[in-house]
Amino acid sequence: MGQLEGKVAIITGSAQGQGAMEARLFAEQGARLVLTDIAPGGEALAEEIGAQAIFLRHDVADAMAWQHVIDAAMERYGRIDVLVNNAGVYKPASLQDTGAALLDYHYRVNQLGVFLGMKAVIEPMAAVGGGSIVNISSQAALGGVPGVFAYSATKWAVRGMTKSAALDLARYGIRVNSVHPGGIDTPMIAANSAEAMEGFKAMIPLGRLGTPEEVGRVVLFLASSASSYVTGAEIAVAGGFGI
Repeated sequence: MGQLEGKVAIITGSAQGQGAMEARLFAEQGARLVLTDIAPGGEALAEEIGAQAIFLRHDVADAMAWQHVIDAAMERYGRIDVLVNNAGVYKPASLQDTGAALLDYHYRVNQLGVFLGMKAVIEPMAAVGGGSIVNISSQAALGGVPGVFAYSATKWAVRGMTKSAALDLARYGIRVNSVHPGGIDTPMIAANSAEAMEGFKAMIPLGRLGTPEEVGRVVLFLASSASSYVTGAEIAVAGGFGI
């Protein structure tokens, strides 16, 4: 049996990059999936995975849209066991170059979206005796990083929300952990200049960018019963950068 056999998982931001890899790994391990995103590609991924996956277009900053996702998951599968809050945005800018609109843009997806997702799954997870929430934060939430003010601020918020939620939800058997990728080879990092990327890679002790699969396998561990006594943890997947 797979590590997630019989489990139902919601993965946001699953149309590409880390989210798409998480979806494939979860499917290989027997999970039934609700995949969501506002970017194109999610429908094709669900078709690739087959009957054990559905795709919904979903704005994570919209509370009513979250209710639609929950309703669809319950109607199709009858339960929810795992939530991966993977959706995120990244537009690098220093504090000096960050306006209120850019800060709000990051806040709505990176922070508000995670908050709404956690709130939405409490009742269905509690009804089946518990579950696992995995919040994708960032290595930028483990220390100071120049030039990514709004992104870093909202990912720090995810780190803090994860710690508090782990304590609040333990009574329901719901575990909450955060994963902190750094320097992962996904479309998101295309926002950086080639010069910036070369400088960043030079600071990674392992000497290379990480892969979506390397992040996905950590997420899979936290979603599965292999991590049944792990909650409130934060795991960096960053090649040693920032330690």
